[in-house]
Amino acid sequence: MVRANGAVSLRELARVVQTSEVTVRRDVRALEAEGLLDRRHGGAVLPGGFTRESGFPQKSHLATAEKTAIADLAAGLVDEGEAVVVGAGTTTQELARRLARVPGLTVVTNSLLVAQALAHANRVEVVMTGGTLRGSNYALVGSGAEQSLQGLRVSRAFLSGSGLTAERGLSTSNMLSASVDRALVQAAAEVVVLADHTKLGTDTMFQTVPTDVITRLVTDEPPPHDDRALTELQALADQGVQIAVAGPGAGSGPAGGEGGPAAPGRQQPRLGGPPPARGTEEGLGGPRPAPPPR
Repeated sequence: MVRANGAVSLRELARVVQTSEVTVRRDVRALEAEGLLDRRHGGAVLPGGFTRESGFPQKSHLATAEKTAIADLAAGLVDEGEAVVVGAGTTTQELARRLARVPGLTVVTNSLLVAQALAHANRVEVVMTGGTLRGSNYALVGSGAEQSLQGLRVSRAFLSGSGLTAERGLSTSNMLSASVDRALVQAAAEVVVLADHTKLGTDTMFQTVPTDVITRLVTDEPPPHDDRALTELQALADQGVQIAVAGPGAGSGPAGGEGGPAAPGRQQPRLGGPPPARGTEEGLGGPRPAPPPR
């Protein structure tokens, strides 16, 4: 599975082989000792440092429940009449399916999959970038895509990627995709990263969003005993990233980053204190001023 997909979560391995995550984790450690794979937070990847990118068919079957929960929680950040940009990816595709219910919304995207998910939403306007089609993830890339985003300004950008660390932020394995994602970021007042727990602590070749530019991270709850994932979340929060964690069965509603209730998702790791006011960002290290418009 790792050779075919490039990466796989412990949950998915446990489901396929019909055993517990504890047993899978032990077997993964043994395979890592033999040099057959590398462990990552909540999963495993091919050995050799940076993780290679999987194609859309493989990604669409990975961490599906987690992506659904993340999309449900992230959709609560979007209000009627807003304009947002949504990048390419299987998690953002899930988000787009939920945004179809938001009236008066304008969505700018370079993803054919996102556009397809919104194609029949009567009250949502979809604006496609130009560019050259990258078939592996059905995204428009290149100078045409980047130039079409110049002069654009929206309230927030929703992006996913191949890996996320507190040290480098969001990253991806493809240079063209990274360049377009940077242009999407420049168009937004806020940046929301959607990343399931298997991407936490994974570093890939091309940085797309530095940590200090990320306003919020919407992720799922790491498996029990995954201390490394929680450590990475803590490190991101210490740098001022607001963390919203979608628990099992999360539905659409306000994400915790605005100080809203943790249910149906659970905000983590912020443990208490007064809710952050609009226009500020808060992690475990306390509030910090919102960044000036780019």
